[in-house]
This record gives sequence, structure tokens and C-alpha cells, in this order.
Amino acid sequence: MQTPRIVIVGAGFGGLQTAQSLANSGADVCLIDRHNYHTFVPLLYQVATSQLEPEYIAYPIRTIIRRFSGKRHQHKPKTRFLWAEVQRIDFKAQIVKTDRCAIAYDFLVLATGSKTQYLGVTGASEYAFPLRTLTEAVRLRNRILACLELASQESDPEIRQHLLTFTIVGGGATGVEIAGALIEMLRGKFRRDYPTLDLQQLRLIVIQSGDRLLAELPKKLGVYTYKRLTQLGVEVYLQTRVSQVTKESVHLQNHEIIPTATVIWTAGLEANSPQTPEEISTAKKGKFLVHPTLQLPEQPNVYAIGDLAYIEQNGKPLAGVAPVALQQGVTVARNIQQQLRGKSPKPFSYFNKGRLAIIGCYSGVGKIGNFAFTGFLPWVIWLGVHLVYLPGYRSRLLVLLTWLYTYLLGDRAVRLILPIY
Repeated sequence: MQTPRIVIVGAGFGGLQTAQSLANSGADVCLIDRHNYHTFVPLLYQVATSQLEPEYIAYPIRTIIRRFSGKRHQHKPKTRFLWAEVQRIDFKAQIVKTDRCAIAYDFLVLATGSKTQYLGVTGASEYAFPLRTLTEAVRLRNRILACLELASQESDPEIRQHLLTFTIVGGGATGVEIAGALIEMLRGKFRRDYPTLDLQQLRLIVIQSGDRLLAELPKKLGVYTYKRLTQLGVEVYLQTRVSQVTKESVHLQNHEIIPTATVIWTAGLEANSPQTPEEISTAKKGKFLVHPTLQLPEQPNVYAIGDLAYIEQNGKPLAGVAPVALQQGVTVARNIQQQLRGKSPKPFSYFNKGRLAIIGCYSGVGKIGNFAFTGFLPWVIWLGVHLVYLPGYRSRLLVLLTWLYTYLLGDRAVRLILPIY
């Protein structure tokens, strides 16, 4: 009997979890990604705000595979990694075509994640700074530091104010976290690097289209976040939409124009869908519609998970967060093994352990079960949870030491403007 061939596209949270859960199944598992590292996306904003080194939140995929494939159980592990860009998927021929080779599969798991969605706003893709990849985080850090350097040399107060105005479009978790991190950064010892600069001139703006921040959490947590950010000096625009982004400003739909040198875009995401010749049923944001078992309706041997999959639970779509992708990875691995045994796959059921968001300056918000809480406790829990989920003991140790240095001394060690190749 031929060994089953399982191909997983994408080495994010869902893809890696699927590969790990299948490592000792006896199947031939191939994990494909265009990068040779896994990015711990929740900490990208700390790279962008000079808190963490980029390599602290990036971990080699081959090292991860080596660790969970090294276990010897009933079957010999057959998990391998292919560094390649997927160009096209042929469902009829059951082939994944990459820029390096073509790979045949018996089962396919699509975990290609999401990409920035600019919501049709003119100039946003050209002039705004997204924050979805490690390269984008380093580019944004370069921009923030470059603005401070140029402002410290500028004699014209109007130009200096322009350089010191940072506008964040999007009031979800990423937008809130980066706003708080920037305030922390510029209130600490960092300002001593720029003795000629009056950082009281700093203007930090968050623009949110909805009527509150952190819409995915209970209303009172959004209200607390709004109050906390305004106390820290952040200007929050609610029920405000951006109509245009230029090199020099942000234009709002109410015709207001905000002069700003830096626009950080955290407003929208859409599915990063692979190219397929066949028609795929999609939902909003380009997500693939899937059965409760996470199978594509048109292809029973193809699964979609994470940000790529649209699935509802209790009448509401599941959020594109890491815990959902991780649990889906486990379910897909079990379902594939069910199919290999000639049995029917089982529906996915998400167990919500809670949601947390960090505001900065030793405060955060969280909801676990029916309990919603604010302040220092969710801030500490957020740090602890992300430290636990970060892959690699070395990375955890380095991040922990960096956090101790940052929060105890009020300093940021990563102040390099690096070239982006």
C-alpha cells in the first residue's frame, strides 16, 4: 500500500500545528512555506517599536520540524520542509505547483493566512506602513527612528511637527498595542537620545471606523481602552473613516486633513488565497467557505484553516486569531487520519480560552469566560501567555530578559536603522 502524501501550505500557527499533529501518523508530510522561518506575529509590533530584535520572534521551521519529528513512536516520522513559493494548485490533478517543483498530494491543508486589506482607500498601499511580516516590522521601525533623527535636526517647527505625527489607522488589538508601545518608547529613557527634541510635540493618533476600540471584546473593555489611551496622550478618532492617504497626510471622509509623515495601517485583513484554476466558494474578505469539518465543499480531501477559512460557531464567524488556527490544526490532523482509516471526519468545535489585549504602560484588558478585567493583571497575563507560546527556549529566554530590561529600566535597546534588502 502506498504511503499517504499530505501537503501543508503555510507554516503559520495552523500549518505548523497540523504538521506536528501528523508527524507520527505514518504519512509522508510535506510542509511548504516561502520563508524558512515561522514568524510569531503577535509580537511584530514590539519589533516595530524597538523593543525586540527581529530574530527573537522568528524561528527556523526546520528546527521545529526536527524537534517534533524526532520522536519515535509506532511509525517512522516522514515530515519534511520545502522552502518554496506556491504558484498554483491543481485540484483535479492533485498537484501543488511551486517555483521550485511540483508536488503531488492525497490530502492538502491550506494554511496560507492573511494579508493586509486596504479597503479601497486611495494611496494606502503606496504610502501606509502595514504590519503583517517581519520585513514590514523592520521597515516601520526604520521609519519611526528616521523621523526622530530628522526631527532632531529640523529647525522649522511645522516640518518638525509633521515628522513627529504618527497616525494609526485601525483600532483593533494591533492598533491599540502599537499606540501604547510608542507611548512607552518615547516616554522612557529613549528620549535622552534626542536632547534637542521636545517630545511633548509628539502627536499620536488612532483612527477607528467603529464606535469603540477593540470591537471584538466587551464594550466596557473598549471604553476602558479609550480612556487609558487618552490619559496617555493618544488622540482617538471614533466613527471616523479614512478616504485617502498621501505621502504627507491622511484625508478623512469628514474632509479633515491630518498632516503626518507616518501612517501605520492596521485596519483590515483579507485571506491570502492561493491561485487555483477551479472556482472556490468564498465569503467576506475572500475567505474560503468550508464545511464544519474544515473541508472545502468542492474537494473532500482539501482542508482550509486559520485566516483562510470562514466558519461560524454559535451564529458568529470565528476570529482570525492564533488559538483558533492551533485548534483547527489539531482537528484537521485527526480528520485526515479518520479518512485514512475509512471513517468520516468530525466537525470542528472551538474552545474559547479567552481574549487579551495589551494597552501599554503596565495596563491591558481581557475576557476569560464571563469574567472581564482591566489594568495590570491582564497586562501580566498577556506577557506570560505569549512567552509560553513563543517557540524555542532560547527565544523565550531572550524575550524575557529583554522585557525585564525594558520594563524595569524604561529603555529600548534596539535602535538600529537597518537596510531592507
